[in-house]
Amino acid sequence: MTTDAVIVAAGRGIRAGGGIPKQWRMLAGRPVLTHAFEALANLAEIRRIAIVVHKDDMQQATEILGHSGALLVAGGANRDDSVRAGLAALAAYDDRPKNVLIHDGARPNLRPEVTRRVLAALETAAAAAPAIPVSDALWKGEFGHVRGVVPRNALFRAQTPQGFHFEAIYAAHQEQDTPAADDVEVARRAGMDVVIVEGDEANIKITRPEDFALVAPFLKATVDMDIRTGNGYDVHRFGEGDHVWLCGVKVPHIKSLIGHSDADVGMHAITDAIYGALGKGDIGQHFPPSDPQWKGAESHIFLRHACALATEMGYRISNVDCTLVCEQPKIGPHQAAMRGALAEIMQLDESRIGVKATTSEKLGFTGREEGIAALATATLIGKSE
Repeated sequence: MTTDAVIVAAGRGIRAGGGIPKQWRMLAGRPVLTHAFEALANLAEIRRIAIVVHKDDMQQATEILGHSGALLVAGGANRDDSVRAGLAALAAYDDRPKNVLIHDGARPNLRPEVTRRVLAALETAAAAAPAIPVSDALWKGEFGHVRGVVPRNALFRAQTPQGFHFEAIYAAHQEQDTPAADDVEVARRAGMDVVIVEGDEANIKITRPEDFALVAPFLKATVDMDIRTGNGYDVHRFGEGDHVWLCGVKVPHIKSLIGHSDADVGMHAITDAIYGALGKGDIGQHFPPSDPQWKGAESHIFLRHACALATEMGYRISNVDCTLVCEQPKIGPHQAAMRGALAEIMQLDESRIGVKATTSEKLGFTGREEGIAALATATLIGKSE
């Protein structure tokens, strides 16, 4: 079940002080928006993220987030227009998501458990959002005078990310023509039932100058990231056949690669790079060639296992890069398909995957066209303890 996200950060937000929009103010060493983005980008469940910024901030956004793989979108005149712009950007892809999360760029301290509660609710509901029950007494009036009391039972303080079935909320936004307080209001106008999940008091929306001091202590423990890099190397020799499997793509050739599995040398190198970054050995330890159940196995089984292990250990794969070393077959015509296949298996954006090839200038076993070698590097990111 694919999930994309929209982060709304196109407002001017000057009430929070500092002379610049609050999403660009520094907090715990980085802009507020960067924290909000990473809170979603660090989750393996999130595939693609569109960040909606003011048109005047596009250059700044590109400098700060352009390398992140996020899709930067120019916002509209108000929040509703900006959300529509973000949804439209995601809708432009052929592989639209099943679900979408809409998050406020001014909420930098979003914890994973909140997002996962929303995603869990979307398995059986079309819309879900986190909220906190109101515990304070509520009055009506103006400063200086109380004009009445409002019962607080059944009242909640809304938070984000708010989650929806993508097609339903996209259609609802297309149809609405009056301003809404948030996307839950848009959904309810369209007749969608919205499930409330438990929010988080630390999921503070920065609005006033003093909010920075409230949020900062939560972020100090998560500023430093645990970045790991692993290398992988694999070789398979040629034998009789009419195709080779390389990085998940069946490539016609006058020979085939020989191996206990399907001998996808590129995918094996990438898998070992991930295991190496995690300090968890190699394919042979997890899938011993002496075990007959893995004979002829498709290599995506190994790669999916490595990716799942990374998630289980609290890491996300930032990017992978693979180099295939061979004289034949020619890799160039298949590079795009290889990146696409790896992206689907690893649940990564293609911009985070590199596949390239080189020859060995007729030297060595690859130069004699006796086989193919592959080298890969993987970078993983996790929060330091």
